[in-house]
Amino acid sequence: MTSSVPTPIPSRTQYVLEGIKHRILTGRLRPGQPLVETELAAQFGMSKTPVREALKTLAGTGLVVMNQYKGVTVRMVDADMAREVYDVRLLLEPEALKRAVQRNASLDAASDALTKADGATDTAERSLANREFHRALYLPCGNPLLSRMLDEVRDQAALVSAVAWAASPSWEREAEEHREILRLALDGDADGAARALHAHIASFLRRAFPQAALEQEGQE
Repeated sequence: MTSSVPTPIPSRTQYVLEGIKHRILTGRLRPGQPLVETELAAQFGMSKTPVREALKTLAGTGLVVMNQYKGVTVRMVDADMAREVYDVRLLLEPEALKRAVQRNASLDAASDALTKADGATDTAERSLANREFHRALYLPCGNPLLSRMLDEVRDQAALVSAVAWAASPSWEREAEEHREILRLALDGDADGAARALHAHIASFLRRAFPQAALEQEGQE
């Protein structure tokens, strides 16, 4: 009987993967920017093999695009992409939080992420804390498949956010909304926390990609 455990990514490939991802999500590598294997290999002090494997993995998560004519580029962010990603989040994330609250699951990790965000000294650190906060809300929902589905769009959501924040920073407003979501969750108000999270995600989409928000609202 064969094992269903996924093959682990070699450490060198993982190192390159995390490095490229960090550069993309912090804006050092911009949407549409070419990713040249030889240049990346030189920057990371690696051969081209782990770079190639890392880029394949990133293509699978939707952060980069592989084209036989144009090569590999950072994925462009447009209203259609934002709508698709945030549509999934709006459908699944509030429900996952509602279930976590109903299960009386620990939200200590979400509290820790808020503290990290408040003490962040740069955009990269704050962005990472923001991602940790949202994941900490849905991870204890009690349904591993639901958590994995949200993990699937996590990197793409972060890319959309990075592009939006670069154009119009909205950290303070979002931090206030995060605190309110967590307050409701800790009070045991599952429905209220889910509504607040839905409103939080939807309001970000309206601010950053108004056209995408209108199309999304038209589908509800």
